[in-house]
Amino acid sequence: MEPFRIGVLGIGRHLILRVLNPLLKSERVQVYAVASRDINKAKDTAEKWGLPVYYGTYEELLADEKVEAVYITLPNHMHADWIRKCADAGKHILCEKPLTMDAKEAEEAVKYAESKGVKLMEAFMYRFHPKWKRTKELVEQGEIGNVLSIHTVFSYSNNDPQNIRNIKDYGGGALMDIGCYAVSTARYIMGKEPLRVIGLNNYDPIFETDVLSSGMLDFGVARCMFTVGTQMFPQQEVVIYGSSGTIKVTIPFNDFPDVKAKIVVQTNVGTREVEFDPADQYQLEFESFAQAIREGREVPTPPQDAINNMKVIDALFESGRKGTWVEL
Repeated sequence: MEPFRIGVLGIGRHLILRVLNPLLKSERVQVYAVASRDINKAKDTAEKWGLPVYYGTYEELLADEKVEAVYITLPNHMHADWIRKCADAGKHILCEKPLTMDAKEAEEAVKYAESKGVKLMEAFMYRFHPKWKRTKELVEQGEIGNVLSIHTVFSYSNNDPQNIRNIKDYGGGALMDIGCYAVSTARYIMGKEPLRVIGLNNYDPIFETDVLSSGMLDFGVARCMFTVGTQMFPQQEVVIYGSSGTIKVTIPFNDFPDVKAKIVVQTNVGTREVEFDPADQYQLEFESFAQAIREGREVPTPPQDAINNMKVIDALFESGRKGTWVEL
């Protein structure tokens, strides 16, 4: 089968560091074209990585008939507009998280893509890693009993005022950039939506973005808590607490693709480390997305999931402003 041809809007560190290399090894997906508003940047990237085509405008890439789908890596505030433009061009869309700036915008973007007959998926790559799929299986089969709580910590240290993660108007801040993972994983493991949430945010006086955010998601039968920070020592961990055991997901979000991954499962029988062969979650994500489109199926992560995730994030921000629980 001919490789699925992807065009990329925007060339940033994330694309170069985590996405390009695994896709260059893929037999199913080809990074066919890249586009940047800086033509020299697009040219240099294409030449360095052996990509067939490059463009100096996003519009030129969308006009290329050979591009089957577009990967949007642009800043958060640009997602909704370019989802619509990709849909107008008849291109399927894999868009970086969070899908848009809020739930209303997400709903509008999803409806627009549907009206144009194109597939849209939010790029939460962790869901394609074998360790997360196994974690979900273990929870569903009752390995640790009933899930009662999930604790998540995700942080990094970034004080660059020019970085998009520190620019309020671009959708920067801890909750949008990495809190979305804490919300997504809780919803994924619980298999349902929270009833209400409460959040607390600390803001940088210069950036005006949240740099330390904590929240609790009340699922009725379980409570999921998290803390995310953009000016903290880098850390990431998810621990799922059940009535008869726990599962710790080590390096839950940015796992290395060239070493074995693991989860630690503890029950009354004992504690074991479950190892997984090296896997690149980005390659698995893109290949799953491409296969679904080629086969005319729904994308692996339905767009409604992106809307629901944004609803929780919106509620957490509202809770932080009001200092009270917010129902969903």
